[in-house]
Amino acid sequence: MLPIRAAVRSSSCNRCRPTTFSLARSIATPTSSKSVSHYLDHRSNDVIASAIHAQQRGIHSSSRISEKKRWVNPASENDKDKSINEDEGESAKAEIKSDSTTNEVKKGKEEVSEKDSSTEAESSKTAEERAKNIAEKESKKVESPASSSSSTIRTSSSTSTPSASSLFSSGSTSGSGSGSGSGNSNTPKEIAKPIIPETYPQVLAVPITHRPLFPGFYKAVTVRSPPVIKAIRELQAKGQPYVGAFLLKDSASDSDVVENLDQVHPVGVFCQITSCFTSNEGEGKPESLTAVLFPHRRIRIDDLVKPGQLSEEQQSLPFVNVSEASTEGDSKPEAEVESFEPDVPSVEAVREELGTVSKERDDAELDSESQSQPQSSAATTPSKPLSPIGFIHNLLPDVSITNVSNVALQPYDKDSQVIRAIMSELISVFKEIAQLQPMFREQVTSFAMSNTSSQVFDEPDKLADLAAVVSTADVSDLQAVLDSTSIEDRLQRALILLKKELINAQLQFKIARDVDTKIQKRQREYYLMEQLKGIKKELGMESDGKDKLVEGFKEKASKLAMPEGVRKVFDEELNKLVHLEPAASEFNVTRNYIDWLTQVPWGVHSPENYDISHAIKVLDEDHYGLKDVKDRILEFMAVGKLRGSVEGKILCLAGPPGVGKTSIGKSIARALGRQFFRFSVGGLTDVAEIKGHRRTYIGAMPGKPVQALKKVATENPLILIDEVDKISKAYNGDPASALLEMLDPEQNKSFLDHYLDVPIDLSRVLFVCTANVLETIPGPLLDRMEVLEVSGYVSAEKMSIADKYLSPQAKEAAGLKEVDIDLSPGAIEALIRYYCRESGVRNLKKHIDKIYRKAAFKIVTDLGEEALPEPKQLDSSTQTVESAEPDTKPASEHLPGDRSPSPGDAGSTKPVTTVPRQALKVPDGVHVKITQDNLRDYVGPPIYHKDRLYTSAPPAGVSTGLGYLGNGSGAVMPIEVTAMPGKGNLQLTGKLGEVIRESAQIALSWVKSNAYSLGITKSETEVTLNDRDVHLHMPEGGIGKEGPSAGTAILTAFVSLFTKTKVDPDVAMTGEISLLGQVLPVGGLKEKILAAHRAGIKKLIVPVACKPDIDENVPLSVKKGIEFVFVEDVKQVLYEVFRGTENENRWRDTLPLEKEPERDSP
Repeated sequence: MLPIRAAVRSSSCNRCRPTTFSLARSIATPTSSKSVSHYLDHRSNDVIASAIHAQQRGIHSSSRISEKKRWVNPASENDKDKSINEDEGESAKAEIKSDSTTNEVKKGKEEVSEKDSSTEAESSKTAEERAKNIAEKESKKVESPASSSSSTIRTSSSTSTPSASSLFSSGSTSGSGSGSGSGNSNTPKEIAKPIIPETYPQVLAVPITHRPLFPGFYKAVTVRSPPVIKAIRELQAKGQPYVGAFLLKDSASDSDVVENLDQVHPVGVFCQITSCFTSNEGEGKPESLTAVLFPHRRIRIDDLVKPGQLSEEQQSLPFVNVSEASTEGDSKPEAEVESFEPDVPSVEAVREELGTVSKERDDAELDSESQSQPQSSAATTPSKPLSPIGFIHNLLPDVSITNVSNVALQPYDKDSQVIRAIMSELISVFKEIAQLQPMFREQVTSFAMSNTSSQVFDEPDKLADLAAVVSTADVSDLQAVLDSTSIEDRLQRALILLKKELINAQLQFKIARDVDTKIQKRQREYYLMEQLKGIKKELGMESDGKDKLVEGFKEKASKLAMPEGVRKVFDEELNKLVHLEPAASEFNVTRNYIDWLTQVPWGVHSPENYDISHAIKVLDEDHYGLKDVKDRILEFMAVGKLRGSVEGKILCLAGPPGVGKTSIGKSIARALGRQFFRFSVGGLTDVAEIKGHRRTYIGAMPGKPVQALKKVATENPLILIDEVDKISKAYNGDPASALLEMLDPEQNKSFLDHYLDVPIDLSRVLFVCTANVLETIPGPLLDRMEVLEVSGYVSAEKMSIADKYLSPQAKEAAGLKEVDIDLSPGAIEALIRYYCRESGVRNLKKHIDKIYRKAAFKIVTDLGEEALPEPKQLDSSTQTVESAEPDTKPASEHLPGDRSPSPGDAGSTKPVTTVPRQALKVPDGVHVKITQDNLRDYVGPPIYHKDRLYTSAPPAGVSTGLGYLGNGSGAVMPIEVTAMPGKGNLQLTGKLGEVIRESAQIALSWVKSNAYSLGITKSETEVTLNDRDVHLHMPEGGIGKEGPSAGTAILTAFVSLFTKTKVDPDVAMTGEISLLGQVLPVGGLKEKILAAHRAGIKKLIVPVACKPDIDENVPLSVKKGIEFVFVEDVKQVLYEVFRGTENENRWRDTLPLEKEPERDSP
């Protein structure tokens, strides 16, 4: 740029002499770089402030105005407005210059805004017209010395314009970038260092997350709030690209606005926006702005600026106190501003000379401006710095503006021994981490290069910030480094962070080294093994392991009669296995699949035995009684003998626990000569247990049917599916539905397992299912099975089972096989009668085992250690292991003499041996006899004390019913009814279920409707029981009672109460009643009759529909001594119960009996 002094000297006086019109046009032209005459003629402080505002725009211009962020001092655009020669020749020259200026402005569009370009072009045209007019006027006038002198002065003023402009706009780029009108278009631009404001009292606060920013290190921040985006763009457009970045206390929040001071940490950084770019995160989402921030220094929030906090006058005025240089310039009056060129006339001297030219016009102009822009001394010299970002105050409260102050370091001595020591330690830790992590070294180098203006490792504060930036410490620790104002404390905190990084780096290095060592070892082993395989293969010593595997699979497959489809799948998978490397993950999956495929016994079956006599022998050996079940099994085998197979049959053994359902399945398999496999589906919730898992799953396996075929190695085993009534349903499928395909004879010929994914023929498998109740089995599944009812055992059958099966087994299990122990029949009968009344024999087996265990204990204690000494262990076979015995006492309860063995002590090891222990022989002459009298010593007191509650005649309102308990046994259950004054309500107690409650309501309604016929009321119109409450109770309230079979007994109890007639205690009844008095059939008769027989009941009243069941299933030994009366309606029940009483004679007229019931005498 041409110096102003040289420009003044090189210009002729007559050429530089402006007229009054030229001066006025120069002042009125709205260019970004003002002329000196404009600043000299104006005495308004507002104009001075505007000039300083232009300086801010020049120093801190946005990327749109400043090319590539370089701060330049272009030639002043006002050079193109230099004074034009007064003669016509010079006027033409000015015209040519004006044209050239216009062309240069067009070429500089990339550096200058369109608005500035249009303004400069308009000024050039105006200057051309003004030059022509001046030339015409001046040609008619005579040049005078006064005007020449004035022209010389004005030339000086015009020429010194760049210097005066430089006072307010050093390094400004708001003028023309091409330097038009400077007299030398080739003058290069001078690069000026950007001036960062030392004090900036008010900033736009930008909250950040995750990590705080530190001075000197770039950071990209994404803003999504439209008002904040608008504020940042306005800051750049106005040449104030500065914000404050503060860390949010809540790392989970993502806000662009600070609503209160508690939301962020008070200490942040003053940042310069170096660049911005927008991005769209997706369709339908708002636009976001990513700003690259360069922090300069630490600042602290003083308070938040709220809407209306600044007055309109303060918001409209520009910020004056930008830097120390500008502050000093503002403190001087306008006339005292010194020029930076010593030889150029001062502003005061120029003003005095210019005062002779159109002084009246200047005064008038100043008066007009003072009227349009009234000023005050308070506005000219504000008491506090004004807001530099007042132009975005209108965006409040959608943006956060804060008053801030700089955070200064506490004074410190850079040569302090402590500081130097900490810095040395930091640098050494940097080096150690850089040696362990190359990426860390590159990161530190990159950060250090970004701070080339100063040596980072020589400045304590910058070194501490660098340590915090490169660390991955917690946010609170990083913020503590940012908050610290003591250089020693900051260095200490940074050293702690860096030490943690060093520990992590050492751990990572160790882990990486260990992993590398293992990998290298495995690679070396793999390489050597491959070499060894190659050598052995060349020598013919050993073939490849994969080849052996393939040959083994082919050999297995050759022994199987695989179907065509399965053989095709096998060949494909085997071909895949041949081409796979053993190290490939797919190799093991394919190998396991082929292994399972060859483990299925395709076409392999065991020969079946359909000999009926052999089957009868096996069934009788394993089970006593169960004649109907055995007959059905023999029929099943007879059909198989004629057909040659038993395909399409699925048996279901249903009965109470302990009756031998599972053992019956084993006996069937033994009788047929088939392999046996059992699995339980009780509580099963996963379909994959039946259908298998997909091969894509890790640890996938076939389902239970395929596993059963693999284990038994035949395709015609007997598979027992236990507890089929307890199968469950869950979120991962319904196993009961999966069983349909397996148990359906029409579908199991091509059962498809998810793992094998080939059809498997299960039609040759004999499936036997067991269940306790049939109600919980799904209907479609129950429809595919043939149900065999396995009811309980009677007392005689139990005694035979105990004598033939249970007692010998228990005796051998107790080690008393050769000892004379007599368990008398009376003891077994008492055991069955008073301890084990359930239908099965499982509980009976437990009590017999208990008896023999007690007998063994009695024998050992009576004989003592002398007769039964402990065997001696051989020293050669004895080893020792560390003791794992727990301390029986806690440490707080140890006595002085107590001592727990420590590892290595003599008592801290235990001897072990592999020699099995031999059984001891009980001496001859030992006899133990268990009778009914001493049975209590072996099994404890009886559980059941008496068989019925009332042994003598009960009062009126009590009847005897029969019930079926949940354990499969029957019971005699009395029913008690009483009445009391009330409102006609019925109260039921005794843990009764919903069905039995309904039976009581039905019985009471029938009694009320037939009250006159029963003799309860004296006339048909008389209302009964409206003033009395009836209470029905069934004893043993701890046992739940449910079912309709107590209907006849409840009705009998009501009639007995209301007619005040007692019921014979030797008469019991069961049966469901209808509302009109019909007696319906019930179940569980065998157990109920057995309970009546045990209780000594002499007459049983049962529904006539149950007669076939009684004749078929109830043994004669149980029916002996009991009279059975088969009834159809409740009239027959009442006649039979109250036979021989006054009620019978009365009912012959009012309640006549239409038909006599059937009887079965004992």
